[in-house]
Amino acid sequence: MKARIDLSRRSTETERLDRGEYTIEEYERWHREMWYIHRLLGESRALRKTLGSELTGSSDETVSILDVGCGSGDLLLETRRWKTDTLMFGADDNFLALRATARHQIPVIQCNALRLPFGNSSIDYVMSSLTLHHFSDERAVAFLRELRRVARKNVFVVDLERNPLAYAVYRAFGRFLLQSFTFEDGSLSIRRGFRHDELMKLALAAGYREPVVTRSAAFRLVLTG
Repeated sequence: MKARIDLSRRSTETERLDRGEYTIEEYERWHREMWYIHRLLGESRALRKTLGSELTGSSDETVSILDVGCGSGDLLLETRRWKTDTLMFGADDNFLALRATARHQIPVIQCNALRLPFGNSSIDYVMSSLTLHHFSDERAVAFLRELRRVARKNVFVVDLERNPLAYAVYRAFGRFLLQSFTFEDGSLSIRRGFRHDELMKLALAAGYREPVVTRSAAFRLVLTG
């Protein structure tokens, strides 16, 4: 009999992605599967309603956007649909991720997300998707603080809501649709995700003034601040 998974608290177990325990083939397939997850399950939709709304309403001719933990760069490409005149940059600590982003002719930089090589208020909009849950609470606060330091106008952070229904649905369907690496790390990602009040507390601890946390489809939380 399998042990019952406790979702009352965030898991502290480390994902294979963070331990670097995967093959190049697994990683490349993970990127392809994440593309579908972004498109079908919520990251694109969550950003469209927040960052997209600001971009389409902006009177600035050109804006700059930084995606921290950019992965394959798919979400940066999505922003071009909302405003064509954008200066986009991708930041990640994983060389394979940056290589995938660079294929889209997007400037990339390999760096520590807690020490971004950008000046204070140097980028109009800073976004990050499905990256925050990889940090402990303490490092998550430092990460959010660093995003706030770099952003001139606004920060948008999308991450997973730790929800029993989300976990059950993902486990039920993911095992048939995803490779083992994506499936198991995705399950753990949900367990490492956040509740609404937890994400709000992290933002306040990071110095965000009047942060807003909203729910999006497919059990996503969006922090704006």
